[in-house]
Amino acid sequence: MPRRVQRVLIIGLDCATPRFLFGHEAFDLPNLQGLAEAGAWTTLRSCDPPITVPAWACMTTGCDPGMLGCYGFRNRVDHSYAPLQTADATTIREPRLWDLLGEAGLTSVCVGVPQTYPPAPLNGCLVSGVLTPTDSKEYTYPKSLATELEAAGPVQFDIADYRTDDKEALLGRLHSFLNNRFDVSEYLIQRKPWDFFMMVDMGLDRLHHAFWRYCDPNHPKYEAGNPFESAFTDYYTALDDRIGALLRHVPDDTAVLVASDHGARALEGGLCINQWLIDEGYLIVHDDLRETKRLEDCDINWDRTAAWATGGYVSRVYLNIEGREPNGLIPADEVDSFRNTLALRLETLEGPDGHQIGNIVQRPDQTYSTCNGTPPDLLVYCGGLRLRAIGTVGYDSIFAEGNDTGPDDANHDFEGVFAASANVAPPGAPLPPMNILDIAPTVLDLLGVTIPETMRGASIADCAAA
Repeated sequence: MPRRVQRVLIIGLDCATPRFLFGHEAFDLPNLQGLAEAGAWTTLRSCDPPITVPAWACMTTGCDPGMLGCYGFRNRVDHSYAPLQTADATTIREPRLWDLLGEAGLTSVCVGVPQTYPPAPLNGCLVSGVLTPTDSKEYTYPKSLATELEAAGPVQFDIADYRTDDKEALLGRLHSFLNNRFDVSEYLIQRKPWDFFMMVDMGLDRLHHAFWRYCDPNHPKYEAGNPFESAFTDYYTALDDRIGALLRHVPDDTAVLVASDHGARALEGGLCINQWLIDEGYLIVHDDLRETKRLEDCDINWDRTAAWATGGYVSRVYLNIEGREPNGLIPADEVDSFRNTLALRLETLEGPDGHQIGNIVQRPDQTYSTCNGTPPDLLVYCGGLRLRAIGTVGYDSIFAEGNDTGPDDANHDFEGVFAASANVAPPGAPLPPMNILDIAPTVLDLLGVTIPETMRGASIADCAAA
């Protein structure tokens, strides 16, 4: 396959939503919007579930979570009742873009891409991203790159304690992280050889979670005249400035892609899903629940428990099945009926006003073409992503005002963003809505590398050129 371009740069913006970048409420962002006006932009549908892990892995492999066997930040490793384990780079067995490009003799540089710790060898260099331990000394490939980078100061992997009420201090940490991430990216983009360069800013995600209520008049907790009303515009402006500076180091023969792993929306409250399971008799605990408590710290009666769930931006529900779990309760020949009944009850769950709250419930075995690893039995998007799933228990109501893990103003949304420079999508090119699985095959197609049959997406290069 011939190369369409000489290089590809992906600027990843975690949690970027069309509303503020390219929609009718977009901020004044001359660099991002100039790129889109010279080329094209469209929406980018995230994976199921639309969360950072596994979304960036889906984007860089072209495989869905079922194929990857990775369904969230934490996953079951088997059908025991052991605690869930955090998904790191070793969880992903499918080749990433930089692996495939390396096999084709091309060189890659990756900065801050989530789920790349611990770093694995590649043809090029890598700085790992979120979930890297703050005290890690082995966060780069090659290992010597860390020493080279640290000559200019410490490398940051995430924004510490972003779920805090000290918003003033948090703003300083957000902008410090933004500058650190782009300082590292600018250093490497000028000094290291590359055919493919990918960097991800995580600060946008943390900004949304921490400041949405202060900046969005439609948020139920918004107060006009609050001291942080400009937090969004200030950060987006600073981000756009740093993108402009990065692009000045990029040769003209480079295809520039901007992509987010998922979008964002106002968080309107929480659904205490494990409390509901307790109230309805599906989950049995021996604890005195006069105070809130993590389910992991409860004494669960597994002989009488039929289902339990995780909290988070999306809830994952697990069934206690006879012959599968050690103390399985649900007979194997009744699993489908039980699961369908539970899904229907969750879908039709009513709020305090007597109206259905709009839960969206998915069965992984129907959502994915295959389910590797140990998948959940149900995925629950509480309130259609208006509400966070509350995993802790000990509540008088199944509805909560906010997050149980700290202040949080935003939830994730399915619709992210994609933009491409003119050498990918000429001005006026009809660019249809894209899927996150389309990014990897698009990059390979642009660089003339054969697209593996395992990839579920499709290159948009032909569509844009048509």
